Amino acid sequence: MENRITLALTGNPNAGKTTLFNALTGARQHVGNWPGVTVEKKEGSLRHNGREIHVVDLPGTYSLTAYSLEEIIARNFIVDCLPDVVVNVVDASNLERNLYLSIQLLEMGVKVVVALNMMDVAESRNIKIDTEALSSFCNAPVIPTNGKKGIGIENLLDSAIEEADKPRQEKVRIIQYGGEVEEELDKLKALLNGSDVASTGLSREWLALKLLEGDPDISKKFDGSTERSALFHQIEKSRTHLNDIFDDPPEILLADSRYGFITGALKTAVQKDPGDRIHLSESFDSVLTHRFLGPIVLFATLYAVYVFTFQGSEIFVSLLNAFFKWLGGAVSNLLPDGLLKSLIVSGIIDGVGGVLGFTPLIAFMFLAIAFLEDTGYMARIAFMLDRILRGFGLHGASMLALLVSGGLAGGCAVPGIMATRTMKEPKERLVTILVAPLMNCGAKLPVYALLIGAFFSSGKPLMMFLLTGISWFLALTAAKVIRSTVLSGPSAPFVLELPPYRVPTLKGLLIHTWERTWMYVKKAGTVILAISVVLWAMMTFPQMGPELSAKYDERIAQLSQSFIESPSVNSFLKSQSDLEAFEEYLTIFRKSELTAIRKSNKNFLQAASEINSYVASSGEGSGFARLYVQFEREKNEIQAHLQSEKLKHTIGGRLGLALEKVLWPLGFDWRTNVALVGGFAAKEVVVATLGTAYSLGDVNPEQSRSLGEKLRQEPGWNPLQAFTLILFVMLYNPCLTTLVVIKRESGKWRWMFFAMFYTTAFAYMVALVTRTVGIILGLGV
Repeated sequence: MENRITLALTGNPNAGKTTLFNALTGARQHVGNWPGVTVEKKEGSLRHNGREIHVVDLPGTYSLTAYSLEEIIARNFIVDCLPDVVVNVVDASNLERNLYLSIQLLEMGVKVVVALNMMDVAESRNIKIDTEALSSFCNAPVIPTNGKKGIGIENLLDSAIEEADKPRQEKVRIIQYGGEVEEELDKLKALLNGSDVASTGLSREWLALKLLEGDPDISKKFDGSTERSALFHQIEKSRTHLNDIFDDPPEILLADSRYGFITGALKTAVQKDPGDRIHLSESFDSVLTHRFLGPIVLFATLYAVYVFTFQGSEIFVSLLNAFFKWLGGAVSNLLPDGLLKSLIVSGIIDGVGGVLGFTPLIAFMFLAIAFLEDTGYMARIAFMLDRILRGFGLHGASMLALLVSGGLAGGCAVPGIMATRTMKEPKERLVTILVAPLMNCGAKLPVYALLIGAFFSSGKPLMMFLLTGISWFLALTAAKVIRSTVLSGPSAPFVLELPPYRVPTLKGLLIHTWERTWMYVKKAGTVILAISVVLWAMMTFPQMGPELSAKYDERIAQLSQSFIESPSVNSFLKSQSDLEAFEEYLTIFRKSELTAIRKSNKNFLQAASEINSYVASSGEGSGFARLYVQFEREKNEIQAHLQSEKLKHTIGGRLGLALEKVLWPLGFDWRTNVALVGGFAAKEVVVATLGTAYSLGDVNPEQSRSLGEKLRQEPGWNPLQAFTLILFVMLYNPCLTTLVVIKRESGKWRWMFFAMFYTTAFAYMVALVTRTVGIILGLGV
């Protein structure tokens, strides 16, 4: 008797399996993906009666016929790993559907314990179950449980350990398939005696059943075996014989026998209220899936999710951003200027801050998603929207992902893409992942605000509404094209169960939220940090030669000397050191910090006050204040030009110059190209990089008025050019965080690179058509 037991947890979707898994393992669980696929793999552990129990939560599935990815994963784990015991979670209020999986498990010959879950729901529907009779029929322990309330957990674990300790042996056939079918099964079982495949622990009864059904995966196990030729000759004879007699293939005959067994078991072990009563879930559905009321409730719910996700997390996002801003400032004050300071502050702290800034938003989003899933309303959303979105190659479940990605403007593609985990159909899920970045995420809004404010100031609300509509149109168009080309083929049947409405448990919601949020922080965060450092290096090296920097230093020195020699200044500031001391004082004064320093020099205090008054009065004040403001402006322009030249000499700057050869038809010069290169990391960077590239220094997206004015005055900039850039930013390459999530959720590097290529090509095409048509029609030029 081994001290460690492997327990596989399986069951139909919505049977309460996840709730029972959480009740068994609590916080002692971890989540990953099954090898080679994106289906979640959940594992946990616990101790009971001195035994260590390792619990593997298999994907929810209705059967083990291996048609869907979930069925393949669940069956392969049981077949290949041979867990010590399988706990089959069944919905006590819907036994007829749930017991089909139970029968298939019993046919496999594995040790099974049936967890009769959700007994409270069955009782509320006046369903009475004789567990002893059902256990006798199934030849397996049947334990009533309630995962929500923790009822029956101890008994379930006791039975699981007892079954696991029993020696493995050929199970007695519990289903009568009929004389003709059983004769053919016995012929196949005789040929399996001594087979290497059968000696691995798989039941000969089950192997014979699957071979008679023509199961391709089980058939492959006999490739190269000595008995293959005789075995498959007999399989063909048996299938032909049964089909000739019954005019149905064996798989239909076997399924009929299973359902016949279930019907007989339920008539003996289950008593139902014969009344034609409408359950509470059906009453809710009469409103929530109503032809007219349903869509209204749906869009109100989706909007509520949007508000909860982004407004609910706003304060936490602000606190995290403030923390990283404080941390960056503190480290900046401690370290001397140089590459080390730039790397730590710009490369590491800003990189980590950018990633973790999404964390509250992701947590709130998954909390909302978990609530919709656990209540049963998520299935209703997919049901109502499937018909509309199917025309574009999507599914009803795509709507929430697209909405969270920025369908109402201000979202984020990262949680939107992660929300596609609720989608089961691989092609439709992948299409949704690929088009989600085309939505108007919050990172794009600073760019929109800058260009709309500069070139469309009289119609801001209309422009934002227009951009929202354009993003939806282009995203659905892209989905249709991808589904018709790269991911062509018939749509997978969207089989959907409408589970009963339930009140979710707080523990279950928190566990769902935590495990997905932690996965994002752990995996995406580390990758993004590395890429952020690479981007910092691209925008830093190679550095500009000292001879060019000396020219700008000389211009600043000449400007400073000219300022000091002015009659209104010379009596107050007599040397370069005096000017530097005053500039340092003025910086502290403007921050309203260190009152003692502000009062330590009365002359400096008076001069600083005059400058503030001059700026506040728009040009009315002393001659010194006017001259200093002019000097400061000219000095900032020189320093900004220096920043621009430094950027121009880096790898990123050179790339911007090289891109002019490709992007000139769109009207973008090298400075805009540099900003777009920076936008590969995060779209917010576009505004800041535009500010630097256009000789304005670092520009805060919230304070972009001066940049807007500068762009308005720049040759080549006009409303058409601004609108072209808006469309390009809307569509081109997803940000680094989104790309990492695309790779992780799709499971393939190629889809990440495909997303980079197709979105940028799509952006180029849309921007080129827009600019060309605009020029021909003379619009906005």
